Amino acid sequence: MEMSELTALLTPEGLRLLDEVGTISSTTDVARTVSRLRAAGHSPDLVSAVVGQAHLRAKASSKFGDFSGRMLLTRAGLEQATRLGVAARHAGRMRRAGIEQVADLGCGIGGDALAFAGAGLGVLAVDADEITAAIAAYNLAPFGDDVTVEHGTAEEFVSTNFGDVQELRTESADSSEETAFLRGKRTAIWLDPARRTAGHSETRRVAASDYSPSLDWAFALASRMPVGIKLGPAHDRDELPADAEAQWVSADGSVVELVLWSGILARDGVRRSALVIRGDQSHELTAGADAVDAETRELGAFVHEPDGAVIRARLIGDVARSLDAGMLDPKIAYLTGDAAVTSPFVQSFRVREVTAANPKAINTVLRAHDIGTLEIKKRGMDIDPAAFRKKLNLKGSASATLILTRVGDKRMAILADRV
Repeated sequence: MEMSELTALLTPEGLRLLDEVGTISSTTDVARTVSRLRAAGHSPDLVSAVVGQAHLRAKASSKFGDFSGRMLLTRAGLEQATRLGVAARHAGRMRRAGIEQVADLGCGIGGDALAFAGAGLGVLAVDADEITAAIAAYNLAPFGDDVTVEHGTAEEFVSTNFGDVQELRTESADSSEETAFLRGKRTAIWLDPARRTAGHSETRRVAASDYSPSLDWAFALASRMPVGIKLGPAHDRDELPADAEAQWVSADGSVVELVLWSGILARDGVRRSALVIRGDQSHELTAGADAVDAETRELGAFVHEPDGAVIRARLIGDVARSLDAGMLDPKIAYLTGDAAVTSPFVQSFRVREVTAANPKAINTVLRAHDIGTLEIKKRGMDIDPAAFRKKLNLKGSASATLILTRVGDKRMAILADRV
């Protein structure tokens, strides 16, 4: 979005037209709506802004639910925004730690700030991009005076309110030097360093050394006050500060982020955490360090696939022991055992039959079990499940899961049923 489009949109005419258009899901509807609005005499900037927002609002419903129907968005901002259900859990941690207000530095379009404000926290949201800050201000306007949005950088905010990060003290200095936002309240910082190039539509990832603000700066800040730092889930574990709590988060089967918590936001004795969210339910596994790996064992009656957050947090061993299971292969994240138990931290499958991992052998098994609908999962094998599916004869009436994996040098196909 360009500033001219935002200016055109943030007018009574623009917002009224956006409400009239609603949401647009398909590219065909986009083209039809553009033609209709241009024929009605609306300016190109206004039409582009309205149609673009209507299309983004349709995509945003999966992250923001009903809130998406009144939000302003950018494509890049939507891609990088925290899902509201995940952000709400960040806000809950803040509240439980006794935090009263949060400075959201690098707020983007305001996804986390929405959750912080919704939890009753005072919020100061800051973003280095002028258009993004203006959009965040619009999205957060319903919270009134409880939320302030500023255009600026994280470094400028900290320098102005706390002084040099290398000399930062946990408590603010003389109250006469505090801003109105900080005065007399327990404050935390939420940092979402920019991990992509600047822009509102097409962006690309940058190396960790090029994040803004820099990770050295962010980690120094976190060592001196309560801070939550959002990072990509694949961030190099060797680069994480040893004194922070590292929490990997998955939502509906996808690992969406890694958050580092410091100060009073980090829990005593917890350095590794896997938070698994499915719908409105959440489950968490915590530990003081990486878990010791479980022993390997022969394929049993069940195969368990650990959630991605558990794998990233390296807590597979703890999950295995809770299921009386072992590793199928020491280098592959599949567990196996004979106990008829499962947990929120795994997907469990009851083994039907094992065969060689080639189409001919698998087709024989599929025919014998009358399989016509097949879920294919794989680990430790260099295959494309979509291409492999085309080699299978799926003509039966039953359904099953096919797990393609290996134990040492042996490739195997496991026909199984979800528990």
